[in-house]
Amino acid sequence: QLSEDVERVSENPTEEREGEMEVHEDSSSVILPDGELGTTTPSLRFSKTCLKNVFSVILLFIYLLLMAVAVFLVYQTISDFREKLKHPVMSVTYKEVSLYDAPGIAFYPGKARLLSCKHHYYDHIPPLINPGQPGDIECITQRINYTDPFTNQTMKYALVVQGPRDVKKRELVFLQFHLNETDQDFSAIDYLLFSSFQEFVSSPEKAKFMKDCESSYSSWKFSAGFRTWVKMSLVKTKEEDGSETVEFKQETSVVNYIEQRTKPRSDQLFFVVFEWKDPFIQTVQDIITANPWNMIALLCGIFLALFKAADFAKLSVKWMIKIRRRHLKRTRQVTNHIS
Repeated sequence: QLSEDVERVSENPTEEREGEMEVHEDSSSVILPDGELGTTTPSLRFSKTCLKNVFSVILLFIYLLLMAVAVFLVYQTISDFREKLKHPVMSVTYKEVSLYDAPGIAFYPGKARLLSCKHHYYDHIPPLINPGQPGDIECITQRINYTDPFTNQTMKYALVVQGPRDVKKRELVFLQFHLNETDQDFSAIDYLLFSSFQEFVSSPEKAKFMKDCESSYSSWKFSAGFRTWVKMSLVKTKEEDGSETVEFKQETSVVNYIEQRTKPRSDQLFFVVFEWKDPFIQTVQDIITANPWNMIALLCGIFLALFKAADFAKLSVKWMIKIRRRHLKRTRQVTNHIS
């Protein structure tokens, strides 16, 4: 009988093991408390924990990507700021005025003679009564001799006239010159503009003042036999060292003069008009578009986002480790109960 039982066990070992497992499972179902009863609860908890871990890993990678983008933005912001410091932008502003500081007009007439000079308003210039004859000189003028600033040998003669001031009344200055005879095929008079006639008058060294003006400003010409209309505009440029330079831009139009004198003349007549183009003073300066306060605020926001992202990543890792430990602990408890 014993040998028959041994042979039966050897032939069906799996059935005996399954029976033992059923006994153990029945015993374990009796020993385990109600909270741990059932075979579906651990697998359900494991699936939820797995999903939470996967979601946490995805969030962690997203925040790492955002941190990389923030670091790139910091680098790009600093690079742009340094580039803008090296390349300032030219800024142009316009200031409207009712009165200009009267400019100085320096003429170099040579052998020509000033016949008349008058101030007119509202662009109204009455017809000349006796062209070619001396008339009224109502302008403030000064004559000065100085050496040429480029050769330091040639003496130059300049006639300095006060320019127009009242831009609202469209004040203009009308001048007439006369040249009796010339040995040139073309006759013209040179002139230059400088910013303040009052500075010239109050200057203790007028010759040096005119040499500096001739070195700094451009000169122009107006020809005989025409009425040359010069419209001026003022441009101020602020340098990096804080100094300010002034220059003139001008628009010139030329109108033919109709000779009304009865007898043919060999002399030459010059007519020139000076007035302001508009009441706006143009100011040009180089400005740096990079604002350090904006950059500091942007960097603070980026670093705050970095710290928040790092804090979230740290908490996510801690939470994942905690969930992993809790899962391992439950698995160990189940294994111990089964044992």
